[in-house]
Amino acid sequence: MTTTSVEIVGSGVAGLCCAILFAERGCDVTIRSASDGIDDSCCSWWAGGMLAPWCELESAEPLIATLGIESMSFWSRQDDSNTVQSNGSLVVANARDIPDLVQFSTRASHFCKVDGLEISSLEPDLAGRFESGLFFANECHLDPRATLARLKTKLELHPGVRFETGYALNEAARAKPTNCDWRIDCRGLSARDVLTDLRGVRGEMLLLHAPDVTLNRPIRLLHPRYPLYVVPRKDHVFMVGATMIESDHRGQPTARSIMELLSAAYSLQPAFAEATVLEMGADARPAFSDNLPRLRRHGTTLYVNGLFRHGFLCAPAMARRAVELALDNKVDCEVVDENYFER
Repeated sequence: MTTTSVEIVGSGVAGLCCAILFAERGCDVTIRSASDGIDDSCCSWWAGGMLAPWCELESAEPLIATLGIESMSFWSRQDDSNTVQSNGSLVVANARDIPDLVQFSTRASHFCKVDGLEISSLEPDLAGRFESGLFFANECHLDPRATLARLKTKLELHPGVRFETGYALNEAARAKPTNCDWRIDCRGLSARDVLTDLRGVRGEMLLLHAPDVTLNRPIRLLHPRYPLYVVPRKDHVFMVGATMIESDHRGQPTARSIMELLSAAYSLQPAFAEATVLEMGADARPAFSDNLPRLRRHGTTLYVNGLFRHGFLCAPAMARRAVELALDNKVDCEVVDENYFER
């Protein structure tokens, strides 16, 4: 029986998840990417890594939760280093912003309400700072950079997978296919040369080293001007993010955004004032008008795109649907835009 050959353009989280699942189905996989490593050339580098499908219901469509719950199982299967942290998520608000917390609770699901004492038990470093919150016990988080590196290592060890590096993403997409049966385009915002209705949503983040702060899980602080999330990583390093600005600008963060993120972090826990800023970064997330991901087909090319700020949350589930569309002709009407291109 002839082996199906697949070419994947882009080595962010969507591209690597597609590569893993096509390889597991016995395909020969070629990945064309800009870099020979995992670095800031892809939007996934700047992600928070929160696997929070029920929190996301506060502002996202139910499809995001459906995809996210499936993806959590994928990450657990891939996690041979036990780095997926299953400590849940906590949402809090200052006293003046309790109405925002109440509104959040009407849209989210799978949480329990917690009072000040329960918050102190979950996060001792927040003791006495918040009177009420929402605890999502079944949510998880991971370190995106370490996770991408593990996926790449697994793929490099797979006999049916090879990498071609050194391409600009537009060059990789224009390059002659490697005699493949399918090309999977996972270029994110770079795919606007074809997906003209994509837009950029800029996100800015900080990495802080705060030796005097200990947090066990992602914390979301609701705020009317600059809502914040803080995601713990190893050795008292915290990812602080993230702004959402309608812009495709991919340069460094603005002073205003940095001041707002730092101010919000300080209001969460004043010890962040003594933190060292390890890194500041920004990138533009690819999104369609409804902020939902899409699979679009043009002949034997599939476009996996529009993951918005749900890359790690949705990429594995979207990758499975891409594999099933290509290999089994199975169409999930919730994500496949069959009318966009003619076959």
